[in-house]
Amino acid sequence: MSNESLILYKLIVLYMLDRVDFPLSNSQISQFVLEKGYTNYFNLQTAIHELIENEFIKPDTIRNTSFYSITKQGKEAMDLFEFKLSDVIKLDILNFFAQEKIKLRNESNISADYYPSNNEYIVECIIKERSQTILELKMNVPNKGLAVTICDNWKEKSEDVYHYLIKNIWTERGK
Repeated sequence: MSNESLILYKLIVLYMLDRVDFPLSNSQISQFVLEKGYTNYFNLQTAIHELIENEFIKPDTIRNTSFYSITKQGKEAMDLFEFKLSDVIKLDILNFFAQEKIKLRNESNISADYYPSNNEYIVECIIKERSQTILELKMNVPNKGLAVTICDNWKEKSEDVYHYLIKNIWTERGK
């Protein structure tokens, strides 16, 4: 892989992260790049790794899924080198977001993870909207299997849980 190709892959990732207000997962970035045939998985991972090393993007791992956000340094680099990214690639990215943005946002804004604590597990379920946490639930569960089940079901059930809580907590007394 040439140095110019690697720079192009890095710019694609930076442009993608600069155009959304939520983190993108490795699989979301890979989906776009691989479907468009810009490069293969290994070259893309090399570009992402170097972006992390140079602190142009910041990783966050939740349940074995890496999510990336652009850093201030990454924004500065994007501003300086955006001209090297063709209008065709930019349009492909913008069209991808137009078609997939709600799905991508939901995947990034609804998360669940667990960790051990005193012979039990703590499950942390989160709903974010525009990088702002709107609901965060933490609960102790007796075993890892239950923690995994709750995390696995959270994406599907989070909206119902949120609406249930709002309806039952915000209801005035006596009515």
